[in-house]
Amino acid sequence: MENSHILYACKLNGDGSSTLLEESQIQQTISSESKVWIHLEAEHPESRRLLEKEFPHLDHLVVDALCADETRPRILEFDYGALLILRGVNLNPGAEPNDMVSIRLWVDKDNIISLRRRKLRAAIDIQGKLKAGKGPKNSGDFVTTLIAGLFERMEPIFSEIDEKLDEVEESVMENPDTNERQEITSIRKDAIMFKRYIAPQRDVISSLRVSDQSWLDQMHKRRLQESLDRVIRYVEDLDTIRERAQIVKDELVTGLSDRLNKNMYMLSVVAAIFLPLGFLTGLLGINVGGIPGADNEAAFWIFMGILALIILAQVWLFKKLKWF
Repeated sequence: MENSHILYACKLNGDGSSTLLEESQIQQTISSESKVWIHLEAEHPESRRLLEKEFPHLDHLVVDALCADETRPRILEFDYGALLILRGVNLNPGAEPNDMVSIRLWVDKDNIISLRRRKLRAAIDIQGKLKAGKGPKNSGDFVTTLIAGLFERMEPIFSEIDEKLDEVEESVMENPDTNERQEITSIRKDAIMFKRYIAPQRDVISSLRVSDQSWLDQMHKRRLQESLDRVIRYVEDLDTIRERAQIVKDELVTGLSDRLNKNMYMLSVVAAIFLPLGFLTGLLGINVGGIPGADNEAAFWIFMGILALIILAQVWLFKKLKWF
């Protein structure tokens, strides 16, 4: 489309294909009660004006939600349609997957209106399917296809997080290092961020699955049930990742503490061994008369032999006491 606020507009032909629409054709196509999908740029001011002009029947709450700066996943049903706000992983270049991309939808029997602020691969995939003649045939197909596409792209991300946690756990068990603390914190943060947006989507799909909307038939609801099962599993996996990360962190703290205690123990043993030696050398180092062996040339070596015997006696005693 030449207009930057209209990213994509088409008429669904009912056989998996579509016919692209120019802005001048949108009103006529809507009036003919054809099934239309309009994909808009949410940040563009013309998008709101188009909604108010071409879809005057939409409640102002719906228009506000579609154009809002910040959104959370939710569903709001009306007699004539439903407002859906969903999120997918951010797969745009240079972006973090946990910075999830929102898509706002108004869906009724004939009209599908979607708005986004950043590119979402699931929407682009639907465009490609329509171009190939294998896309959604109606509103119900569109919603179930979009939801399935959103969650299919999440699985590799969660698998990657799980594998990363496995690697950190193995490293912590073999050789604990303070540098792994940051990695564990990053994994827990990712799990928390993902769950923050995925858990509400579980409720959205659950509500949609039992909805009485006329554009949802039993086949659509079965597909929604499959997506619901998948998102429930994702939420459970994220909870498991968080719990495992906490356990790995505890293991890391324990490992580092054991290492520190071992080092302190060895220092203590060394200090205990040299304590009497230091006392004896200090005692003989005072510059007063009466020091034994002061006039004997062999006194130094005799004294060194006594110190060696003391060290051996201490080592024997410590071993017997099982100090090391």
